[in-house]
Amino acid sequence: MASSSASDQAKQGLSWMEWLQGWSNVIYEIFFQRIEARHLKSPLPLPPLNDLCCIVTGATSGIGLEIARQLAESGANVVMAVRNPTAAHSLIQTWQNQTSRKDSLKIDVMELNLLSLESVVRFSETWNSLGKPLNVLINNAGIFSIGEPQKFSNDGYETHMQVNHLAPALLSLLLLPSLKRGAPSRIINVNSVMHFVSTVDPNDMNFVSGKRKFSSLEGYSSSKLAQVMFSNVLHKRLPTESGISIICVGPGCAQTNVARDLPKIVQVGYRLIPLILFNAEEASRSALFAATDPEIPKYCAQLRWDEWPACAYISYSCRPVNPSNESLRMDVSSLVWEKTLDMIGLSGDCLDMLLEGKEIQCRYLCFFTNPCTPKFLCTCAPVNFQLFDHGSAGTANIRFWMTT
Repeated sequence: MASSSASDQAKQGLSWMEWLQGWSNVIYEIFFQRIEARHLKSPLPLPPLNDLCCIVTGATSGIGLEIARQLAESGANVVMAVRNPTAAHSLIQTWQNQTSRKDSLKIDVMELNLLSLESVVRFSETWNSLGKPLNVLINNAGIFSIGEPQKFSNDGYETHMQVNHLAPALLSLLLLPSLKRGAPSRIINVNSVMHFVSTVDPNDMNFVSGKRKFSSLEGYSSSKLAQVMFSNVLHKRLPTESGISIICVGPGCAQTNVARDLPKIVQVGYRLIPLILFNAEEASRSALFAATDPEIPKYCAQLRWDEWPACAYISYSCRPVNPSNESLRMDVSSLVWEKTLDMIGLSGDCLDMLLEGKEIQCRYLCFFTNPCTPKFLCTCAPVNFQLFDHGSAGTANIRFWMTT
Protein backbone atom coordinates (compact mmCIF):
# COMPACT_ATOMS: atom_id res chain seq x y z
CA MET A 1 0.00 0.00 0.00
CA ALA A 2 2.83 2.40 0.86
CA SER A 3 4.54 1.77 -2.45
CA SER A 4 1.31 2.26 -4.34
CA SER A 5 0.63 5.53 -2.53
CA ALA A 6 4.11 6.84 -3.23
CA SER A 7 3.79 5.79 -6.84
CA ASP A 8 0.54 7.69 -7.17
CA GLN A 9 2.28 10.78 -5.79
CA ALA A 10 5.09 10.64 -8.37
CA LYS A 11 5.06 13.94 -10.20
CA GLN A 12 4.77 14.44 -13.93
CA GLY A 13 6.63 17.72 -13.55
CA LEU A 14 7.70 20.40 -11.10
CA SER A 15 5.38 23.10 -9.82
CA TRP A 16 6.12 26.57 -11.17
CA MET A 17 7.79 27.50 -7.88
CA GLU A 18 9.97 24.37 -7.87
CA TRP A 19 10.77 24.95 -11.55
CA LEU A 20 11.82 28.53 -10.82
CA GLN A 21 13.95 27.51 -7.85
CA GLY A 22 15.60 24.75 -9.87
CA TRP A 23 16.54 27.01 -12.76
CA SER A 24 17.74 29.65 -10.32
CA ASN A 25 20.26 27.08 -9.07
CA VAL A 26 21.39 26.36 -12.62
CA ILE A 27 21.77 30.03 -13.55
CA TYR A 28 23.56 30.83 -10.30
CA GLU A 29 26.05 28.03 -10.90
CA ILE A 30 26.80 29.17 -14.44
CA PHE A 31 27.51 32.79 -13.53
CA PHE A 32 28.91 32.51 -10.01
CA GLN A 33 30.80 29.21 -9.91
CA ARG A 34 34.16 30.88 -10.46
CA ILE A 35 33.52 33.23 -7.55
CA GLU A 36 32.35 30.38 -5.30
CA ALA A 37 35.41 28.27 -6.18
CA ARG A 38 38.00 31.06 -6.16
CA HIS A 39 39.68 29.57 -3.09
CA LEU A 40 40.59 26.40 -5.00
CA LYS A 41 43.83 25.89 -6.89
CA SER A 42 43.88 24.31 -10.31
CA PRO A 43 45.00 21.62 -10.53
CA LEU A 44 43.79 20.63 -7.09
CA PRO A 45 46.76 19.69 -4.89
CA LEU A 46 46.56 16.00 -4.00
CA PRO A 47 48.33 14.07 -1.25
CA PRO A 48 50.53 11.08 -2.11
CA LEU A 49 48.16 8.30 -3.20
CA ASN A 50 50.53 5.35 -3.30
CA ASP A 51 48.72 2.01 -3.34
CA LEU A 52 45.28 3.65 -3.74
CA CYS A 53 43.35 1.71 -6.40
CA CYS A 54 40.84 3.72 -8.46
CA ILE A 55 38.51 2.92 -11.35
CA VAL A 56 37.45 5.91 -13.48
CA THR A 57 34.80 5.55 -16.17
CA GLY A 58 34.87 7.77 -19.26
CA ALA A 59 38.56 8.55 -18.73
CA THR A 60 39.60 9.39 -22.31
CA SER A 61 38.19 12.92 -22.43
CA GLY A 62 36.94 15.82 -20.38
CA ILE A 63 36.62 15.55 -16.63
CA GLY A 64 37.36 11.82 -16.55
CA LEU A 65 40.65 12.33 -18.37
CA GLU A 66 41.75 14.92 -15.81
CA ILE A 67 40.66 12.74 -12.90
CA ALA A 68 42.59 9.73 -14.18
CA ARG A 69 45.72 11.72 -15.04
CA GLN A 70 45.92 13.56 -11.74
CA LEU A 71 45.26 10.46 -9.66
CA ALA A 72 47.98 8.57 -11.54
CA GLU A 73 50.48 11.42 -11.21
CA SER A 74 49.85 11.40 -7.46
CA GLY A 75 50.81 7.72 -7.30
CA ALA A 76 47.45 5.94 -7.44
CA ASN A 77 46.85 2.73 -9.35
CA VAL A 78 44.30 3.86 -11.93
CA VAL A 79 42.03 1.76 -14.14
CA MET A 80 40.66 3.66 -17.13
CA ALA A 81 37.27 2.08 -17.89
CA VAL A 82 36.55 3.27 -21.42
CA ARG A 83 34.79 2.53 -24.70
CA ASN A 84 37.93 3.22 -26.74
CA PRO A 85 40.97 1.43 -25.30
CA THR A 86 43.18 2.58 -28.17
CA ALA A 87 42.56 6.23 -27.30
CA ALA A 88 43.31 5.47 -23.66
CA HIS A 89 46.61 3.84 -24.63
CA SER A 90 47.64 6.91 -26.62
CA LEU A 91 46.87 9.14 -23.65
CA ILE A 92 48.93 7.01 -21.31
CA GLN A 93 51.95 7.20 -23.59
CA THR A 94 51.62 10.98 -23.63
CA TRP A 95 51.30 11.16 -19.86
CA GLN A 96 54.31 8.91 -19.40
CA ASN A 97 56.40 11.24 -21.56
CA GLN A 98 55.22 14.31 -19.67
CA THR A 99 55.25 13.09 -16.08
CA SER A 100 57.75 14.48 -13.61
CA ARG A 101 57.57 11.30 -11.54
CA LYS A 102 60.75 9.23 -11.34
CA ASP A 103 58.81 5.99 -11.72
CA SER A 104 56.25 5.19 -14.39
CA LEU A 105 52.55 5.85 -13.95
CA LYS A 106 50.52 2.87 -12.82
CA ILE A 107 47.59 2.73 -15.20
CA ASP A 108 45.49 -0.12 -16.55
CA VAL A 109 42.94 0.11 -19.36
CA MET A 110 39.79 -1.98 -19.47
CA GLU A 111 37.03 -1.83 -22.03
CA LEU A 112 33.62 -0.75 -20.73
CA ASN A 113 30.59 0.33 -22.76
CA LEU A 114 27.82 1.72 -20.57
CA LEU A 115 25.33 1.38 -23.43
CA SER A 116 25.59 -2.38 -22.85
CA LEU A 117 24.66 -3.83 -19.47
CA GLU A 118 26.32 -7.03 -20.63
CA SER A 119 29.57 -5.06 -20.96
CA VAL A 120 29.14 -3.82 -17.38
CA VAL A 121 28.78 -7.40 -16.16
CA ARG A 122 31.83 -8.56 -18.09
CA PHE A 123 33.90 -5.68 -16.79
CA SER A 124 32.86 -6.45 -13.21
CA GLU A 125 33.57 -10.14 -13.70
CA THR A 126 37.06 -9.42 -14.98
CA TRP A 127 37.93 -6.98 -12.23
CA ASN A 128 36.54 -9.07 -9.38
CA SER A 129 38.32 -12.15 -10.68
CA LEU A 130 41.65 -10.40 -10.06
CA GLY A 131 40.90 -10.51 -6.32
CA LYS A 132 42.25 -6.99 -5.82
CA PRO A 133 40.83 -4.47 -3.36
CA LEU A 134 39.15 -1.42 -4.88
CA ASN A 135 39.42 1.85 -2.96
CA VAL A 136 37.63 4.33 -5.22
CA LEU A 137 35.07 3.90 -7.99
CA ILE A 138 34.39 7.13 -9.90
CA ASN A 139 31.30 6.94 -12.10
CA ASN A 140 32.16 9.83 -14.37
CA ALA A 141 31.05 8.80 -17.87
CA GLY A 142 27.86 10.43 -19.09
CA ILE A 143 26.02 11.74 -22.12
CA PHE A 144 23.87 14.80 -22.84
CA SER A 145 22.49 14.64 -26.37
CA ILE A 146 20.92 18.09 -26.54
CA GLY A 147 18.26 18.44 -29.19
CA GLU A 148 18.46 14.81 -30.25
CA PRO A 149 15.34 12.62 -30.58
CA GLN A 150 14.70 9.86 -28.09
CA LYS A 151 17.06 6.92 -28.50
CA PHE A 152 17.22 3.50 -26.89
CA SER A 153 20.10 1.16 -26.16
CA ASN A 154 20.15 -2.45 -27.29
CA ASP A 155 19.00 -3.27 -23.76
CA GLY A 156 15.82 -1.31 -24.50
CA TYR A 157 16.43 1.67 -22.23
CA GLU A 158 16.48 5.38 -22.99
CA THR A 159 20.14 6.19 -23.54
CA HIS A 160 20.50 9.03 -21.01
CA MET A 161 18.91 6.90 -18.31
CA GLN A 162 21.10 3.90 -19.12
CA VAL A 163 24.47 5.65 -19.44
CA ASN A 164 24.00 8.19 -16.66
CA HIS A 165 22.17 6.04 -14.13
CA LEU A 166 21.38 2.38 -14.84
CA ALA A 167 24.82 1.22 -15.95
CA PRO A 168 26.70 3.07 -13.17
CA ALA A 169 24.23 1.65 -10.63
CA LEU A 170 24.85 -1.89 -11.90
CA LEU A 171 28.61 -1.34 -11.92
CA SER A 172 28.58 0.03 -8.37
CA LEU A 173 26.60 -2.91 -7.03
CA LEU A 174 28.58 -5.61 -8.80
CA LEU A 175 31.88 -4.13 -7.60
CA LEU A 176 30.75 -4.03 -3.95
CA PRO A 177 32.80 -7.14 -3.01
CA SER A 178 35.99 -5.47 -4.31
CA LEU A 179 35.05 -2.20 -2.63
CA LYS A 180 34.49 -4.05 0.62
CA ARG A 181 37.95 -5.60 0.30
CA GLY A 182 39.37 -2.11 -0.22
CA ALA A 183 37.51 -0.50 2.69
CA PRO A 184 37.50 2.24 3.67
CA SER A 185 36.40 2.83 0.10
CA ARG A 186 34.25 5.27 -1.85
CA ILE A 187 31.76 5.32 -4.71
CA ILE A 188 31.73 8.74 -6.34
CA ASN A 189 28.99 9.67 -8.80
CA VAL A 190 29.66 12.71 -10.98
CA ASN A 191 26.28 14.41 -11.02
CA SER A 192 24.91 17.73 -12.30
CA VAL A 193 23.03 20.80 -11.11
CA MET A 194 20.48 19.85 -13.77
CA HIS A 195 19.01 17.33 -11.34
CA PHE A 196 17.33 20.35 -9.70
CA VAL A 197 15.04 20.90 -12.71
CA SER A 198 13.45 17.47 -13.08
CA THR A 199 11.36 14.74 -11.52
CA VAL A 200 11.51 10.95 -11.81
CA ASP A 201 8.46 8.81 -12.42
CA PRO A 202 9.41 5.34 -11.12
CA ASN A 203 6.74 3.84 -13.37
CA ASP A 204 8.08 5.56 -16.48
CA MET A 205 11.84 5.96 -16.12
CA ASN A 206 12.14 4.96 -19.78
CA PHE A 207 9.82 7.75 -21.04
CA VAL A 208 7.56 5.40 -22.98
CA SER A 209 4.13 5.80 -21.36
CA GLY A 210 3.33 9.08 -23.08
CA LYS A 211 2.51 10.77 -19.76
CA ARG A 212 5.61 12.94 -20.09
CA LYS A 213 6.84 14.48 -23.30
CA PHE A 214 10.42 13.45 -23.87
CA SER A 215 13.16 15.94 -24.57
CA SER A 216 16.90 15.47 -24.35
CA LEU A 217 16.97 18.02 -21.53
CA GLU A 218 14.33 16.09 -19.60
CA GLY A 219 16.06 12.79 -20.29
CA TYR A 220 19.40 14.07 -19.02
CA SER A 221 18.11 15.88 -15.93
CA SER A 222 15.82 12.98 -14.98
CA SER A 223 18.70 10.51 -15.23
CA LYS A 224 20.84 12.69 -12.96
CA LEU A 225 18.04 12.96 -10.40
CA ALA A 226 17.55 9.18 -10.52
CA GLN A 227 21.27 8.82 -9.82
CA VAL A 228 21.02 10.98 -6.70
CA MET A 229 17.92 9.16 -5.48
CA PHE A 230 19.52 5.74 -5.98
CA SER A 231 22.69 6.94 -4.26
CA ASN A 232 20.66 8.17 -1.29
CA VAL A 233 19.05 4.77 -0.80
CA LEU A 234 22.35 2.92 -1.27
CA HIS A 235 23.91 5.22 1.33
CA LYS A 236 21.12 4.39 3.79
CA ARG A 237 21.19 0.64 3.17
CA LEU A 238 24.91 0.00 3.19
CA PRO A 239 25.88 -1.21 6.67
CA THR A 240 28.41 0.97 8.49
CA GLU A 241 30.74 -2.00 8.88
CA SER A 242 31.06 -2.32 5.09
CA GLY A 243 33.32 0.74 5.17
CA ILE A 244 31.93 2.01 1.83
CA SER A 245 31.00 5.69 1.46
CA ILE A 246 28.67 7.06 -1.23
CA ILE A 247 29.27 10.57 -2.56
CA CYS A 248 27.66 12.57 -5.36
CA VAL A 249 29.63 15.51 -6.72
CA GLY A 250 28.72 18.53 -8.79
CA PRO A 251 31.55 19.36 -11.20
CA GLY A 252 30.15 22.75 -12.14
CA CYS A 253 29.28 23.90 -15.64
CA ALA A 254 32.22 22.96 -17.81
CA GLN A 255 33.44 22.87 -21.39
CA THR A 256 33.79 19.15 -22.00
CA ASN A 257 32.86 16.52 -24.56
CA VAL A 258 29.45 16.16 -22.93
CA ALA A 259 28.49 18.80 -25.52
CA ARG A 260 29.77 16.75 -28.45
CA ASP A 261 26.21 16.07 -29.60
CA LEU A 262 25.17 19.72 -29.55
CA PRO A 263 24.17 21.31 -32.88
CA LYS A 264 27.20 22.94 -34.51
CA ILE A 265 25.87 26.45 -34.12
CA VAL A 266 25.25 25.87 -30.41
CA GLN A 267 28.76 24.45 -29.99
CA VAL A 268 30.18 27.69 -31.40
CA GLY A 269 28.39 29.72 -28.74
CA TYR A 270 29.34 27.15 -26.11
CA ARG A 271 33.02 27.78 -26.83
CA LEU A 272 32.67 31.56 -26.67
CA ILE A 273 32.14 31.68 -22.90
CA PRO A 274 35.29 30.14 -21.37
CA LEU A 275 35.42 32.97 -18.84
CA ILE A 276 32.23 31.62 -17.28
CA LEU A 277 32.51 27.87 -17.73
CA PHE A 278 35.10 25.70 -16.03
CA ASN A 279 37.65 23.84 -18.07
CA ALA A 280 37.97 20.10 -17.48
CA GLU A 281 40.80 20.49 -14.99
CA GLU A 282 38.73 22.87 -12.87
CA ALA A 283 35.63 20.70 -13.16
CA SER A 284 37.57 17.64 -11.94
CA ARG A 285 38.32 19.17 -8.54
CA SER A 286 35.15 18.13 -6.72
CA ALA A 287 35.54 14.48 -7.74
CA LEU A 288 39.24 14.48 -6.83
CA PHE A 289 38.43 16.09 -3.49
CA ALA A 290 35.73 13.51 -2.79
CA ALA A 291 38.13 10.70 -3.74
CA THR A 292 41.06 11.80 -1.61
CA ASP A 293 40.03 14.04 1.29
CA PRO A 294 40.46 12.09 4.57
CA GLU A 295 37.42 13.73 6.18
CA ILE A 296 34.93 12.45 3.59
CA PRO A 297 34.28 9.04 5.28
CA LYS A 298 33.68 10.81 8.60
CA TYR A 299 31.23 13.19 6.96
CA CYS A 300 29.37 10.32 5.31
CA ALA A 301 29.21 8.48 8.62
CA GLN A 302 27.87 11.60 10.33
CA LEU A 303 25.08 11.89 7.77
CA ARG A 304 24.11 8.29 8.49
CA TRP A 305 24.14 8.83 12.24
CA ASP A 306 22.06 12.00 11.86
CA GLU A 307 19.59 10.01 9.72
CA TRP A 308 19.82 12.61 6.98
CA PRO A 309 17.85 11.28 3.97
CA ALA A 310 20.65 11.93 1.46
CA CYS A 311 24.18 10.79 0.82
CA ALA A 312 27.03 13.30 0.80
CA TYR A 313 26.83 15.83 -2.03
CA ILE A 314 30.00 17.85 -2.72
CA SER A 315 29.72 20.97 -4.87
CA TYR A 316 32.07 22.38 -7.49
CA SER A 317 33.59 24.48 -4.68
CA CYS A 318 34.50 21.29 -2.77
CA ARG A 319 32.02 22.07 -0.01
CA PRO A 320 29.09 19.96 1.23
CA VAL A 321 25.73 21.11 -0.12
CA ASN A 322 22.19 19.78 -0.16
CA PRO A 323 20.84 18.12 -3.31
CA SER A 324 17.42 19.12 -4.62
CA ASN A 325 14.34 18.87 -2.42
CA GLU A 326 12.87 16.40 -4.91
CA SER A 327 15.81 14.04 -4.34
CA LEU A 328 15.04 14.00 -0.61
CA ARG A 329 11.64 12.34 -1.14
CA MET A 330 12.52 8.96 0.32
CA ASP A 331 9.20 7.41 -0.72
CA VAL A 332 9.90 8.08 -4.39
CA SER A 333 13.61 7.32 -3.95
CA SER A 334 12.75 3.86 -2.63
CA LEU A 335 10.60 3.25 -5.69
CA VAL A 336 13.42 4.44 -7.95
CA TRP A 337 15.72 1.98 -6.14
CA GLU A 338 13.30 -0.91 -6.68
CA LYS A 339 12.63 -0.02 -10.31
CA THR A 340 16.35 0.37 -11.02
CA LEU A 341 17.09 -3.07 -9.63
CA ASP A 342 14.33 -4.49 -11.81
CA MET A 343 15.65 -2.73 -14.92
CA ILE A 344 19.22 -3.94 -14.39
CA GLY A 345 18.01 -7.43 -13.59
CA LEU A 346 18.87 -7.74 -9.89
CA SER A 347 16.72 -8.92 -7.00
CA GLY A 348 15.74 -6.81 -4.01
CA ASP A 349 18.12 -8.67 -1.71
CA CYS A 350 21.15 -8.34 -4.01
CA LEU A 351 22.87 -5.76 -1.79
CA ASP A 352 23.14 -8.04 1.22
CA MET A 353 24.00 -11.05 -0.92
CA LEU A 354 26.80 -9.23 -2.73
CA LEU A 355 28.30 -7.99 0.52
CA GLU A 356 28.13 -11.52 1.93
CA GLY A 357 29.60 -13.08 -1.21
CA LYS A 358 26.54 -15.17 -1.93
CA GLU A 359 25.29 -16.16 -5.37
CA ILE A 360 23.01 -13.68 -7.10
CA GLN A 361 20.72 -14.15 -10.07
CA CYS A 362 20.29 -11.64 -12.88
CA ARG A 363 19.23 -11.79 -16.50
CA TYR A 364 22.69 -10.53 -17.48
CA LEU A 365 24.55 -13.17 -15.47
CA CYS A 366 23.99 -16.60 -13.95
CA PHE A 367 25.60 -16.31 -10.57
CA PHE A 368 28.17 -14.59 -8.41
CA THR A 369 30.32 -16.64 -6.07
CA ASN A 370 32.24 -15.87 -2.90
CA PRO A 371 34.20 -12.60 -3.17
CA CYS A 372 37.43 -14.48 -2.47
CA THR A 373 37.01 -16.14 -5.86
CA PRO A 374 34.49 -13.90 -7.63
CA LYS A 375 33.02 -14.97 -10.94
CA PHE A 376 30.17 -14.05 -13.22
CA LEU A 377 28.81 -16.53 -15.70
CA CYS A 378 27.03 -14.65 -18.45
CA THR A 379 24.06 -16.03 -20.30
CA CYS A 380 25.67 -14.77 -23.50
CA ALA A 381 28.60 -16.36 -25.31
CA PRO A 382 31.82 -16.48 -23.24
CA VAL A 383 34.42 -13.75 -23.65
CA ASN A 384 38.18 -14.09 -23.44
CA PHE A 385 40.12 -11.19 -21.96
CA GLN A 386 43.63 -10.82 -23.30
CA LEU A 387 46.36 -8.85 -21.58
CA PHE A 388 48.75 -6.78 -23.67
CA ASP A 389 51.86 -4.85 -22.68
CA HIS A 390 52.25 -1.45 -24.30
CA GLY A 391 55.09 0.96 -24.68
CA SER A 392 58.79 0.70 -24.11
CA ALA A 393 60.93 0.05 -21.07
CA GLY A 394 59.70 1.80 -17.96
CA THR A 395 56.02 1.32 -18.82
CA ALA A 396 55.55 -2.24 -17.66
CA ASN A 397 52.79 -1.11 -15.33
CA ILE A 398 50.60 -0.14 -18.29
CA ARG A 399 48.28 -2.90 -19.37
CA PHE A 400 45.53 -3.01 -21.94
CA TRP A 401 42.43 -5.19 -21.73
CA MET A 402 40.29 -5.84 -24.73
CA THR A 403 37.63 -8.38 -25.60
CA THR A 404 38.10 -10.89 -28.37
